[in-house]
Amino acid sequence: MQRFLALLVRSFLKGLLILLPVTLTGYILWSIFTGVDELVPGVPRGTGFLIIMAAITAIGFIGLKWSVGQVVFEYLGSMLTKAPGIRHIYSSIKDILDSFVGDKRKFNRPVWVRTSENPEMWRIGFLTQPDMGIFGMADFVAVYLPHSYAISGWVVMVKPENIRPVTTMGPTEAMKFAVSGGVTTQTKPEPA
Repeated sequence: MQRFLALLVRSFLKGLLILLPVTLTGYILWSIFTGVDELVPGVPRGTGFLIIMAAITAIGFIGLKWSVGQVVFEYLGSMLTKAPGIRHIYSSIKDILDSFVGDKRKFNRPVWVRTSENPEMWRIGFLTQPDMGIFGMADFVAVYLPHSYAISGWVVMVKPENIRPVTTMGPTEAMKFAVSGGVTTQTKPEPA
């Protein structure tokens, strides 16, 4: 009887491990879909989502292909960066988004950072500033060290001899590795 109960408990826990990631992923996607869909009131379910996705795609297309669109979006952005109160919110959000995606990505140079010599320990991070001379630290570089399981991290200043490039992972794989606490499985090296 005791073995049977132990088997039931182990089976239940295994079922949770199998279903929880799938269920949470589905819930998050459903919540995003529902939230976006409800932005357009008075239309059949799903139509609001399609309208918003089409509008975002159209704005992106205009920003990419038409110079007039680029000028308009840059003008709106410059107005928002000068507006009192709003500029702090807008510029912070824009800087964060630009750091992760787009032409101005900052987290595209993964490095190993020596955090201790005895015992020797290394952390994965991203080189964000190759020269800290403007801050009076000419012999240092800035490295962002993401926290595991969080959207936060540290920026540390280290001497260049305390970093080495990550050659076995590209930026995306390195970020996954850092954020997951090092438990992601690397299938094959991603080109840097």
